[in-house]
Amino acid sequence: MNKNIILITGGAGFIGSSLIKHFLKLKLKEKIISIDNYYSGSVKNHIKSTQVKYIKGENKNIETILKPYKKKIKIIFHFGEFSRIYQSFKYYKKCFEYNVQHSSKVIDFAKNNNIKLIYSATSSNLGNDGKDENLSPYAWTKSKNIELIKNYNKWFGLKYELVYFYNVYGPGQIKNSKMAAVIGIFEEQYKKKQPLTVVKPGNQRRDFTHVEDIVNGCFLAWKKGNQNEYMLGTKKTYTIKEIAKFFNSKIKYIPSRPGERFGSTITNNNAKKILGYKSKIDIKDYINNFISQN
Repeated sequence: MNKNIILITGGAGFIGSSLIKHFLKLKLKEKIISIDNYYSGSVKNHIKSTQVKYIKGENKNIETILKPYKKKIKIIFHFGEFSRIYQSFKYYKKCFEYNVQHSSKVIDFAKNNNIKLIYSATSSNLGNDGKDENLSPYAWTKSKNIELIKNYNKWFGLKYELVYFYNVYGPGQIKNSKMAAVIGIFEEQYKKKQPLTVVKPGNQRRDFTHVEDIVNGCFLAWKKGNQNEYMLGTKKTYTIKEIAKFFNSKIKYIPSRPGERFGSTITNNNAKKILGYKSKIDIKDYINNFISQN
C-alpha cells in the first residue's frame, strides 16, 4: 500500500501550522492530517487546502482516530504536547497527562505501525550538564519521552529523529494567552505601549530561533536524518534584558519564577553536519522589522 500521509500532532498550534504551511509551499505530494485537542492550538491556524485534514481529538486516542489511515501514514511529527515551563508548575497534572500519558500512545502507535517518529524535543533540559531536566515538570516530561523514544529504538526498532527547539518566535506565535512565550508577550506589550516585563534577574540567556528556520530543520530531519538528535538553534544567544532593549521600550522587572534556567546549551553539531541545516533569520533583524511596521 502506498504510504502518502504526513501526520502532525498539534497541527493547529504555532509550530505545527507553520510546518503545514512549509510543506504546502514545497508542493509535497503527500496528504497531511493534523490531530489537535485545541488546548493551545486554534482554528484560526487552519490552512484551507484539500491536501490538509484537521481532526479534533486527544493523542491518547490516536489508535482509534487514525484506524482508517494508519497503513497510509509514512511519517509522524509529534508536536502536540504541553509546552511551557512556568505554566507546567501551575498545570502540572495537565502537563503529565499530555506529555506522558498521551505521548506514550503516540510513540506506541509509531512503533506498532512501523512509522518513523519525529519528536519535538526541547533545549530546556540540556543546560547545567543535563541536570536542568529536573528544573520543571515540563523539562522532566520531555526528557523522559526522549529516553523512552531512544529505548523503543533499542527494544523494538522504532525509527525516530529528535529535533531540539530553542525559543521559537515568528508569525503565528501565541500572544494573548497564558501559553504565550517571551517574544509574543513583548510584541503585545510594545503595541499597547506598556513596559516590557522581564523576569528577574534578566540575565537568563537564550537562543531565539525563527519558526521558518525551525520548520525547515524539521523537514531536513525527515529527509536527511539518520536516527539522531539535532539542535535547531542559531548558535547566537541573548539575555532576556538584551532582547527587551532591542524594542527600545521601558522595562519592568517582575519576580523570578520556579524552573527558570540561565543558559541554552548546544551539545552537538549534527544539524549542520548531518542535515546541512543553518538558521537564516536573526532575532535583531526580526525585532527591527517589527518596530518599523508598528
